Amino acid sequence: MRTSAFLYPWDVNGDPEAAARTAGLGVRQVTLASAYHSTRALTPRHPRHRIVTASHAAVLHPVDEARWRGRALRPYPAGDWAPGDAYGEAAAALAGAGLDVHTWVVLAHNSLMGEEHPATSVVNAYGDRYPWAPCVAQPATRAYLASLAVEAAVRPGAAGTELESLGWYGLAHLHAHDKTGGVPLGDAGQYLMSLCFCAVCADGYDRQGLDAEELASFVRGALEPVWRGEPSGGGWAGVEKLLGAGTAAATRVWRDEVARSLQEETVAAVRSAAPAGFQVLLHADPVSFHCGANAGVDPGHILSVADGVVVPCTGGAGLLTPFAEAVRAGARGRVLAANFTVVSGMEGRPDGLAADAARAAELGATELRLYHAGLASDADLEAVRGALAGLAALDD
Repeated sequence: MRTSAFLYPWDVNGDPEAAARTAGLGVRQVTLASAYHSTRALTPRHPRHRIVTASHAAVLHPVDEARWRGRALRPYPAGDWAPGDAYGEAAAALAGAGLDVHTWVVLAHNSLMGEEHPATSVVNAYGDRYPWAPCVAQPATRAYLASLAVEAAVRPGAAGTELESLGWYGLAHLHAHDKTGGVPLGDAGQYLMSLCFCAVCADGYDRQGLDAEELASFVRGALEPVWRGEPSGGGWAGVEKLLGAGTAAATRVWRDEVARSLQEETVAAVRSAAPAGFQVLLHADPVSFHCGANAGVDPGHILSVADGVVVPCTGGAGLLTPFAEAVRAGARGRVLAANFTVVSGMEGRPDGLAADAARAAELGATELRLYHAGLASDADLEAVRGALAGLAALDD
């Protein structure tokens, strides 16, 4: 089963052993970050550093100034954590070790943009802005995301891309010193707290027969029992319980249409700029009302748009099933990549990778993704190496 490991450029650049060590895991491919959000990352084997702090979302390659001239929304260059063409340098080293390199592009997740251009952010029913979450209904934001995807995805030598956060982002966010977990919101509460009430979304609700001010007031009232500690209910049924079936459905129609058209437009833009055979995958969740890095999608629709999906499977591979059903229904030849965290300190299961991969294959996975070869300990990587060797023997 084809396997790719995620890496950052700073895992490779300055470490002459990194590329060969990655190839030695038994992977055929690396998914290398070319545009990434702010982060604080461990580099446990690097000869020059142990912690890399990326203070804001940035492209990890030189910005194409001609593409962005005169545009208010534009990507930010990286600081000293990824100077120059950090992506290109790392990609060349990895390719030299015999690895295929695909880009890893984070899109609708950018706190600095939200701070400098607050009108671009999702606004909840209480009027609070989420600077990390650009509203993907806004025309300028959509144009920015499509252009960013083209520039960061189609890098020299890249054979494909994986697009993360290509959809709605909401309340949930791995934020520095996060203090938002005091009240368990559940699926329903998360959805209500992720509904956007910017001017563009207000117009969108109006087209669905909803008055935005009345909807915001209704959302606030529906959340009152949740703030008191009452369970909101799980799944879409929980949303319907809080909002009522008709209102809930109307909000979802608007948001699903926005996300679907954004995904269609962005994938088409990448394909138009890419060489023949360039593979486009999305990090995806098969529940369309979910928000976050793994964008909520309709499986049948997204597999008609992209070449496949990367699906989070660390807590169990069940999210593969709706995508596998879509493949059986007609989306033949699509990639279903099961993404497993293999960092023990991040609740990964490198020792269980062989069993997890086998289960994913039973559920329809055609490829594996390993998060994250640069963050893992030596012991974690040794477990990965052993698991992949065993899987290769089974393939033979």
